[in-house]
This record gives sequence, structure tokens and C-alpha cells, in this order.
Amino acid sequence: MQLAKVALFFESIIIGKDCGMQKKYEKGNSMKIGIKRDWKKILSWLGMFLCPVAIYYLMEAFHMNAFVMTRWRAQILNILFFELLMLFLFFITGRLRIALVLETVFAFVAGLANFYVLSFRGNPIVPWDIFSIQTAVSVAGSYDYTLGKRQILTISGFLVLLFFEIFFLKLTINTWKLVKRLIAVMCTLALIFGFTKMLQNDTMVSKFRLYPFLFTPAYMSQADGFAVTFLMDLQYLSVEKPEGYSAAQAQEILESYGKHTTEDKTEDMAQMPNIIVVMDEAFSDPAVLGEFTVNQDYMPFVHSLQQGADNTITGLLNVSVKGGNTANTEFEFLTGNTMAFLPAGSIPYQQYIMGEIPSVVSDLKEMGYVTYAMHPYYSTGWNRDKVYPYLGFEHAYFIDAFTTPSYVRKYVDDASCVDKIIEIYENKEAGQPMFLFNVTMQNHSPYTESYMNLKEDITVEGANTQALSQYLSLIKLSDAALESLVTYFAGQMEPTVIVFFGDHQPTDSVVQPILTANGISADSLSPEEEAKHYEVPYVIWANYDIREGTNEDISANYLAAKVLDEAGVPLSAYQSYLLELSGEIPVVSSERVVDVDGKEQSVSETEALNTYKKLQYYQLFDATKGE
Repeated sequence: MQLAKVALFFESIIIGKDCGMQKKYEKGNSMKIGIKRDWKKILSWLGMFLCPVAIYYLMEAFHMNAFVMTRWRAQILNILFFELLMLFLFFITGRLRIALVLETVFAFVAGLANFYVLSFRGNPIVPWDIFSIQTAVSVAGSYDYTLGKRQILTISGFLVLLFFEIFFLKLTINTWKLVKRLIAVMCTLALIFGFTKMLQNDTMVSKFRLYPFLFTPAYMSQADGFAVTFLMDLQYLSVEKPEGYSAAQAQEILESYGKHTTEDKTEDMAQMPNIIVVMDEAFSDPAVLGEFTVNQDYMPFVHSLQQGADNTITGLLNVSVKGGNTANTEFEFLTGNTMAFLPAGSIPYQQYIMGEIPSVVSDLKEMGYVTYAMHPYYSTGWNRDKVYPYLGFEHAYFIDAFTTPSYVRKYVDDASCVDKIIEIYENKEAGQPMFLFNVTMQNHSPYTESYMNLKEDITVEGANTQALSQYLSLIKLSDAALESLVTYFAGQMEPTVIVFFGDHQPTDSVVQPILTANGISADSLSPEEEAKHYEVPYVIWANYDIREGTNEDISANYLAAKVLDEAGVPLSAYQSYLLELSGEIPVVSSERVVDVDGKEQSVSETEALNTYKKLQYYQLFDATKGE
């Protein structure tokens, strides 16, 4: 019995100790689990607010260091937008991980796309680019998508961020009722909407010291950040009426310049000249940017005309685009309107022309001309298949109309365009004047691949670069095509005027060797140097007697009126107005405004420009209402 009691005593002690140890173990383990859970929750809350910060800086890192380049107030505003976007996605999905992954993927795609757009055209993505997606897709395969060290490191940063978001952020709000979630979503949307309207308010823009000037979109995006700039630009998807505008007043002004009608037709239409316009893709003379030496002349025919030729007028044409957006130079020439009064980066062909509008095409058609448009590429590019009829073109020829063309690189060459022009001319009714507008494709970027069907025979001394050599070699082919066109019509009896000009210069990367040789950096151009990047040659030639002239610099919006005036063709009221204005302010583009004395001005500086802005609004939006 005594032994049994002793055994029971020791057993109770042992068991008691074991129970205490078990209780202590269970308590310690639960504390560790609790601490682990607390750290996960803390990590999730930190990630919730810090990941959008990382997302913003990574998105910008594709092309710049936003921490250094963007104004600090603008940095805060960009981050705030990404925080609001994160909350919106979080309240919709109920899971922080999914919300941040969606936001990260969105920022990755937007940042990479913006980097490529900046590289290809020199300007960032803007809201109205959504209207250009079809055109962008059609030429997307033509560009060089090689990534540099900065872009590869940025992609790596995005991958690290995604790994962290997927494996470490567990916060959910599944316990919320649907009504509560919907209220949170609506409140967040209201905050985003209010945030956007705040950025579009002039007082707030001034208070936050944002950069609001649309005519320098690349710098605006750099100074304000991509997201803030994009939200600020949303207000310009439509064009506001100019202050003090009325359609009746605009009509009254135009009536003071007269208006030709079908009754103004010349009795003998055979005396009216054919007008053939060639807007040559990316045709420019890099010599305007600085001196350089080549092994042979890259545009001998145009240079000879610029020295003074019979029945020829030459000069520099100031355009509103560089490296792309061909349709805007086309718009300025055909309508007489200027991009200076429209949102920077906008494409009127895709945003504003939804029906018939006045143009040089419709004016000439009204006078009895037969009108042709020609472009050896897809009809849907820049919405041309819809816009051309609105402008007054009766016939349009696109890539499928070129049955046996010759190619340079991957594009129908300028020589084939000349052949097509001659074919149309020879098949029209004799004595029937024609207006033909040809947009070429041969010189379209990029210029970094080698092709068997292009001999790159132009070299620049001290510049071992394929892009510049290929570009100048293409320009030489365009020059030869123009000479061929002029030679043919020099032998024709029907009076004919040929107008030739480039739509824009290539991107800065192509001509960088020339800038470097002249001690110029594309990243720090003075206003005067920047303006040179928007000048291209133009030629007006006739096979009959017209006035000669050289160095007659104007902008694209005036060129059609100048051509008709020099050719002796009646002008519409709007063209008469433009011709008169060009004598006072010969250059009006989105890049610059220059008066007759060579003085730079702002778009809103003179009453004359305010009148022009009102008349342009009328022409673009009100002139055909009720007709």
C-alpha cells in the first residue's frame, strides 16, 4: 500500500508537470501564430499603401527617373491617383492581392506603351490616341522594339513587385455586405472624378504648380507625370467654343471676303489648271538642323529648284507634327485650319470630322474640278476612308488600287505613285481639270533594317549610323520621283500645277548625329532649335507662266490658299481670309506663331488670331449645319 501511494504521488507530480508544460507550450505556440498573423496583417496594410507608390515610379522609370524629373507636388498627385485606383479595385474584387496585381499590370502596359510612343513620335500617349489604335496597329510591325538597360531593369522591378503582391498580401473584405461594397466603390469613383476635375481647374493647377501647356506635351508629361497629364488632357477630348464666338458673326466676317459659287465657274474649264499635290511621307531636309557633309547630294532636284527656277516658288513649310501624326499636316493643308487651336496630340480626322466640312477639295469640286485622293496603304489609316468623302473627294485610291507597284523596303515607292498619277491624268476627260492629293508611304519609319531593294548610297561624314544613311537614301529616291513627275507634265499641253512638300521630319533619334556634330542635344533644345524640327521644304511648280519666288516660308494651313492664288484659281471666302492673314502672320502652327517681322508670338496674343480661331471653329463645327 505504501509503495502504491508513493507511486501515485510521483505519478501525480509528473503528470502535473507535464500538463503545465503542455499548457505553456500551447500558450507559446498560439502567441507565435498570433504574432505571425499580426505581421501578415501589418505587411498587407503597408503593401496596400506603399505598392501604389512603387507602381507609379516603376511606370515612369521606363523612360525617366520621375523622382528627379517630375515636380514634387505632381509626384504626390500621381501617387494619390494610384492610391485611389487601388482602393477602387480593392472594393470591387474584395482582395488586395488581386487589386494590386491588376493595377501593376495596368501600369506596366501603360508605361511600356508610353515609352514606345515617346520613342517613335516624340510625344507621350494622350487620351485621343484611343481613336488612333487601328492606325497604330496597321504600322506596328514596322518599328524597332529593342529594349535598353533601363527598360530591362524596370521590367525586373515590376516582376519583383508582382511576386511580393502575389505571395505576401492576403488582406480581404469578403465579410462586407454587397451594399457596403457598392457604396465604397461609388465613393471611390466619386473621389477619382473629383480628383480629375481638380486637376482640370486652372486655380488648382496654379496652386499645385503644375505645367499646363499642351503645345509641349512631352515636357508636360515629364513635369507633371503620365497619370496627371493624362487626366488633365481628358478635358480636351472635345473643343470648346472660343470666347465671344457666334456662328452668325463668323458668317458675317466670311461674307465680307466674298464667296464663289458654281456660277463663278470659268466658261472654259480647260483654262483652269490641273492641281496635283504630293505630300511626301517624312520628306525633309536635315540641313535646317545644322551643317553636315555627305558623299553626294540627297535631294539634287529640290535643291536646284530652291536656287531659283522658272515658274517655281519654294520655301520652308512650318508643320505642327514631328516623327508622326501625318494626318494633321494633311488636315491643315486641305482645310486651312491650324492645329494651334486644337488640343496638342489630337487627330481631327478621328475626333472632330464626323460629317461634311469645307475644304479646298470641296471648293474645287464646286467649281467643276474632279477630285482624287491617293494613298498607297490601307484605307482605314487615320480614318481616311470615311474622312475623304467628307472633305469632298469623289475618287479615292488606296493600296488595293496599285495593281503592279514597285516596292522600296516594305512600302509602295514614290515612283509607283508617279505612275498612278500619270495613269489617272491620262484616263480623265481631256480638258476636265483635276485636283489630286497624293500621300506617299515610301519613307515611313523605321530606318534600322537592311533591305535588298534599297541601296543605302548616302553616307554622312563622321556619322556611322544606318538610320540616317537609309533615311537620306530614301529622300533621294523621292527627289528623283518628283523630278520624273515634273518632267512628264512639262511636256503636257494642259496647264498643270504641282505642289510638293513633306508632312513632317523624322524622329530626333534619326538626325541625332547631325545635332551632335553641331554641339546640340535633342534633350535640351532652345525654342529656336526646336522650331527647326518642324520645318520641311515645299515646292510650287507650274508648266505655264507663274510668279517665281524663293525662301517664302509659311505654315501648312496657308499653303492651299497660296497655291490657288498663284495658279489664278478663284478663292473661297475662307481662303481669301487666310491669304490676307498670311501677309500679317505667315506662320501659325501648334509649334510656333511668327509675324511678318519674324517676331515670335503666342496663339492668343493678337486680335487677328482670335478672329482666326472663331472662323476655324465655324468651319470645323458649324459651317455645314442645316445644309
